[in-house]
Amino acid sequence: MKDTSELSDTSNELAAGDSASAENIEVLREPGIPFAEFVSIIAMIMALNAMAIDVMLPALPAIGNALNIIEENNRQLVLLSYLVGFGGGQLFFGPVTDALGRRKVLVGGLAIYSLASIFCVFATDLDQLLVARILQGVGCAAARVAALSVVRDCYTGRKMGKVMSLVMMVFMAVPVIAPSIGQAVLLIAGWHWIFALLLLSGVIMMLWSAMRLPETLAPEKRRPMVVSTITSAYRTAVTTRISFGYMLGTAFIFGGLFSFLAMSQQIFVDIFGLGTLFPIVFAAIAVTMAGASFTNAQLVEAIGMRRLSHVAALIYTGLGLVVFLLPLFGLENFWAFLVLTTLIMTSFGFMGANFNAMAMEPLGAIAGTASSVIGTVSTLGGAVLGFVMGQLFNGTTQPLGLAFTVYGLCAIGCILYAERGRMFHALHDSPASAE
Repeated sequence: MKDTSELSDTSNELAAGDSASAENIEVLREPGIPFAEFVSIIAMIMALNAMAIDVMLPALPAIGNALNIIEENNRQLVLLSYLVGFGGGQLFFGPVTDALGRRKVLVGGLAIYSLASIFCVFATDLDQLLVARILQGVGCAAARVAALSVVRDCYTGRKMGKVMSLVMMVFMAVPVIAPSIGQAVLLIAGWHWIFALLLLSGVIMMLWSAMRLPETLAPEKRRPMVVSTITSAYRTAVTTRISFGYMLGTAFIFGGLFSFLAMSQQIFVDIFGLGTLFPIVFAAIAVTMAGASFTNAQLVEAIGMRRLSHVAALIYTGLGLVVFLLPLFGLENFWAFLVLTTLIMTSFGFMGANFNAMAMEPLGAIAGTASSVIGTVSTLGGAVLGFVMGQLFNGTTQPLGLAFTVYGLCAIGCILYAERGRMFHALHDSPASAE
């Protein structure tokens, strides 16, 4: 595995112990628009992904009935198909963004997302819907890869961690309202109109990005789309120890998150009988995730990505074990489950952005490809892991507790691999250094 010092000027300076220089080089290329607007655009592009998943949750029974999905667990395919397109598509668009620039890929991806939403609106059977959802995921994948590459073009180190935390705060806030929006749509119209809402969101972001977001990859820094260059970039992404470790770690914590998404409607409605109150409870959990991301943004520059995310990983895993054990002792109840899952999702808010930033940090020269590889591994891997646990749903909360526990332990193992057996330390043991 390669060391970060071999891959970027930033890492070379850090390895020399020059923390002051590291702080000075965090801003690599100003985006050219106000910081608040820049974060808003990136955050809303990322939010399209969350919206495409979470707005579906209340509609799964209606979609299942309309499309004759007999096995209830198979309703999860509506979520999985999107995640397959989203995860797999990123691997293709990484080299494209490094060769053509960020802006064209971003706007083009949003156009695909919008077109696929039209196909979803007019889907009349499950196969049509699943194909359209895969295409929708592919479009969002292009936008995500380009958006994260823009962030890496402009920032690095703890500053990038702060930007990503603000972005994740919005990303996490979307689930607060998405299920309620989906439920509201169902009260006045059919489930097809949920996809019309996604279409409107995609068109708005496509126009906003096209008009305001500048190109951040200079022509002289673009990498030709030749097989040797692409394979070399892929190889660098998966053979850089820190990047690969946190990439896999992200996949495992996403596995827990996607397990929760896959089972949440069945747990809250079928087990605890919440009915139409499900979106409100789901929103309460999402609020804590958004709050954790906001808190992380405030703390990360002072405390560091590693300390915050490593502690969160331990909490995530320990509480997951409690969720797993409660049904065994006959202690499964709504309030205990709500408190535990809320705390688990809060800990996720301290891991997602930091893991992603640390995986991206050493790979600035291939930011587009790096973003695509990281996104593919984390999203597609997390989707598969979530689907596996989702299919184990047995009318109790135990499979979800198993997901949090097992995947949390695996994430901790990935941290230990990336950091060569160490946890909680700032990079190069310098409190002021970039991570």
